[in-house]
Amino acid sequence: MSDEPAENISGGTAGGGSAAAFDPGDATSRVEVFIDRLGERYWQKTYGGQDAFECLVRTILSQNTSDKASQPAHDELMERYGPASQRDPDLAHALANAGQDELADAIASAGLYNQKSETIIRLAGRVVEEYGGADAFDEFVTSESPDDVRDTLLDMKGVGPKTADCVLLFAGGRDGVFPVDTHVHRIARRMGFAPPAADHEDVRQVMEAEVPASKCGFGHTAMIQFGREFCTARQPACLEGPEACPMSDLCDQVGVYPHDGDVVDPSET
Repeated sequence: MSDEPAENISGGTAGGGSAAAFDPGDATSRVEVFIDRLGERYWQKTYGGQDAFECLVRTILSQNTSDKASQPAHDELMERYGPASQRDPDLAHALANAGQDELADAIASAGLYNQKSETIIRLAGRVVEEYGGADAFDEFVTSESPDDVRDTLLDMKGVGPKTADCVLLFAGGRDGVFPVDTHVHRIARRMGFAPPAADHEDVRQVMEAEVPASKCGFGHTAMIQFGREFCTARQPACLEGPEACPMSDLCDQVGVYPHDGDVVDPSET
């Protein structure tokens, strides 16, 4: 049984965002056809509006783990350090002054809790020092140019491209941002959208070039859901036959060999 919830928390009901309609008949590339089909199967949404610092913390918690593990860690963190805890009305201030052992205990379900607690406290301190707190950091993320925000986030130790792009998407509501996690990275190369040896940044560039800006946000979250339900790492649905996967006619099956059941990373082909 999968360790993931029934719906990706970023795209499902709990993920926020607003419904957004699109015309699935205007696709100009195979990649866009794929994204349109995902939108018909799962959801079409626009994103934005999450508090930028809380979004940053949530994304740190989600690194190298599942939604099922990271969501309780986020909820416990907010209960202990959020405004309702009465420690400090500003989450960045509260976490900058947190004891690492106590924070690690709060986020234990997310795994790598010592490393993640250290990262969160360090990032909170930087946000307080450079912006004065979470509100001013949120204003920076939502009002400055996406390139400047992304560069600033990537300059923070512990923040990688996927984390930066998630903040831009879910907090900043920036169209044209397509975060690349392990699912997106695997699927884009397996389907032949990106070269087999493409790294995460290569895949991001392909997806943002091929997918219209308004479709990137839900494309990211729906692609994760597709990776959980059909295009899994070790047992993709196509091993059972092309009829088992709704995207088989679009897929190059790079690294997947149905005749003998082998599945390898596309870069090993």
